[in-house]
Amino acid sequence: MPHTVRIWDLPTRLFHWSLAVTTVALVVTAKLGGNAMQWHLRLGYVMLALLAFRLAWGLVGGRWSRFVSFLPTPARLRSHFANQEGKVTSPGHSPLGALSVFALLVVLLAQVGTGLLSDDEIAFAGPLTRFVSGEWVSQATWYHKDVGQFLLLGLVALHLAAIVFYALVRRQALVGAMVHGDRQLPGATPASRDDALSRAGAALVAALSALLAWWVASLGAF
Repeated sequence: MPHTVRIWDLPTRLFHWSLAVTTVALVVTAKLGGNAMQWHLRLGYVMLALLAFRLAWGLVGGRWSRFVSFLPTPARLRSHFANQEGKVTSPGHSPLGALSVFALLVVLLAQVGTGLLSDDEIAFAGPLTRFVSGEWVSQATWYHKDVGQFLLLGLVALHLAAIVFYALVRRQALVGAMVHGDRQLPGATPASRDDALSRAGAALVAALSALLAWWVASLGAF
């Protein structure tokens, strides 16, 4: 009998939606340019804090938020592609979904990292530009403006297409699960821990992540 299982803990859900909003805001401010670039810079620090939080939470978070629970191993990928009936084979991210998650994290980390090293030679310079050569700054700026943003937009488009596919074809409400955290699953599927103590731990990790972003931002003031 299917039963309700907590898959996505509250910190993971808050991260997910914060990441989505911040990504959209970063794209918009980059396209607007001008004075909006100051907000783009601030949002870049927000993204840095979010990514630092997710990397840490992927090690110590709820059961299905931990990276080890959804690593897209060859065996998991074979099982996923052999599943012709569309049955749920993983309580959390499917192997293909996991590939998307890891790819998105890598591209976002590269985008934030190169943003911190970028200089538009007009009104914007990342806080880390003074630590590297002009050639590194030039390469980082090129990647950030001409490569990274398009990789990111492509991954976001694939992510949205996958959500639509699972909703219409597989009849799996992925968005709903990321809102309330629960899924209807067969068997005795273990739940993610999502109590007051784990949320307090997440708040501490979030505070440390914000402190890291603040420290990186302060490097540009010297």
